[in-house]
Amino acid sequence: MKIYLSLLQRNRNFRNLWFARVVSNLGDWFNLLAAAALIANLSGAGTAISFLFLARFLPLFAMSPFAGVLADRFERRTLLIWTDILRAVIVLGFLLVDRPERVWLLYTLTALQFMISAVFTPTEQAYIPAVVEKDDLVTANALDSFTWSTMLAIGALLGGLATAFLGVQTAFILDALTFVLSAWFLTRINVRSRGQPHAGEGQSAAKRAFLEIVEGMRYLAGQPTLLAFALIKSGGAIVWGAVNVLEIPLAEVAFPLNSSGTLSLGLIYAAVGIGTGFGPIAVRAWLGDAWGGMLKALSIGFFAMTLGTLGLALAPSLGWVLGATAMRGIGTGVIWVFSAVLLQLLIPDRLRGRVFAFEFAAFTLAQSFSTLWAGYAYDNLGWTLSQVLLSAAVISVVMTAGWLLIHARVRGRSAFMAEVRT
Repeated sequence: MKIYLSLLQRNRNFRNLWFARVVSNLGDWFNLLAAAALIANLSGAGTAISFLFLARFLPLFAMSPFAGVLADRFERRTLLIWTDILRAVIVLGFLLVDRPERVWLLYTLTALQFMISAVFTPTEQAYIPAVVEKDDLVTANALDSFTWSTMLAIGALLGGLATAFLGVQTAFILDALTFVLSAWFLTRINVRSRGQPHAGEGQSAAKRAFLEIVEGMRYLAGQPTLLAFALIKSGGAIVWGAVNVLEIPLAEVAFPLNSSGTLSLGLIYAAVGIGTGFGPIAVRAWLGDAWGGMLKALSIGFFAMTLGTLGLALAPSLGWVLGATAMRGIGTGVIWVFSAVLLQLLIPDRLRGRVFAFEFAAFTLAQSFSTLWAGYAYDNLGWTLSQVLLSAAVISVVMTAGWLLIHARVRGRSAFMAEVRT
């Protein structure tokens, strides 16, 4: 950890960017727990909870092509500050959702919030090289990823406590304040970026983004194995998207803690954060960064995801749920980190952004479909919570088998690299 602490100590600009990220992520989990509790109180339907996740996922998918254009065209620090301010205003609108007939407003505000969040994330990632030296880029990005997982664990726990003991309205106010605080940290950064000119000024931003994504898809279509690598996250998302929805009734209905489902949900999210944060670090320390080690890591990730999901389906207690959730989180984190590294190593720089845009779109669609299916099955098919989770475990087995087939084909890096056309 010394290398991460050293970067924070000696680089004031990155330290402020990191603080902004910390408090912003903290507010995100306050928001999710409060919104989930509010919907559970006003509706209680699994489909209604699925719609909450769809309102968070689909705007990310719809805005991703435009977000990259904005991040390149405008000064990035200013763009980050304004996204935080706008999100603070939008979150305060959640205070108006106080009865069942206003649940639609919660979905609308959530969609608006995540449309703006879709701009914040790529802008922040593009801004990092401006505030750190080239030799510190890996450290900065690793710290950024670890921070997300840590804030999931801490933010979920604090968000659960705040929602349970202070109420959903207080949680929403605290969320808005985190965005204001994040914007304040960003104003303390004295590094500015310049907007980049684009070719094809006569074309609309939407058309430019669409054409760039199409080119990346054509590249992948010509190389099926690379396409499979770009779909690894989607294979995981079609499992953990369903689990994300079902964690709420697990907490609210099956295993409330001291009659409070919100506390249980906070502990579940904390377990996810522990798994996703420390899982990739432990697996990397064990297997290293070599080609074979990364492939084995992904196999471990899929197995851990399957075991964790099956454990949730069979869970007899909250403690069992937390253990299975941590196992599932290890799988999720390992799949996320090592699939990204594979693409970064294999995709040429000129196509990397477009390939990652395709990967993100496919991942978001898979997760959206999965959340909708889980809510529908829980509400309309007469399935118990355990049965729906078991169906997710069965899908996880299929995804794991698919990955093992890919693993067997690409085990030898030299032969595989000979097939890759740059």
